Amino acid sequence: MPCPPELTALIHDHIKQFGTASDGRLFRGERNDQELPKGTINRIWRLARAAVFPPEVLATPLAETPYDLRHAAVSTWLNAGVPAANVAEWAGHSVEVLLKIYAKCLDGGIDLLRTRVDRALAETVSEHLSG
Repeated sequence: MPCPPELTALIHDHIKQFGTASDGRLFRGERNDQELPKGTINRIWRLARAAVFPPEVLATPLAETPYDLRHAAVSTWLNAGVPAANVAEWAGHSVEVLLKIYAKCLDGGIDLLRTRVDRALAETVSEHLSG
């Protein structure tokens, strides 16, 4: 799965400082090695969101929950032109489920696709005329 170098560095720093849970998770409960309670995750998420967003963005649903990051990542990968099979694998979906859920996020790409088809057709015609 792709990861920006800055995030990779932060993850490595976190592991050096805190280690990982026995099952490899990056974050674990303070009192034990168990999974963090959902309430803790959501509380910290709200605090972090409030710390980085200006009030006008904070009032919107942008990145309202940690799960929104997953949706943003998958949408970004698809809109960047990563093949659906790769995105599905990274996201843990089948291609069928991926396209069913995320087809609506593929906006603005139709003009680029038409340009690619037009270019391919023009090249084919040019090859036949010159050959």
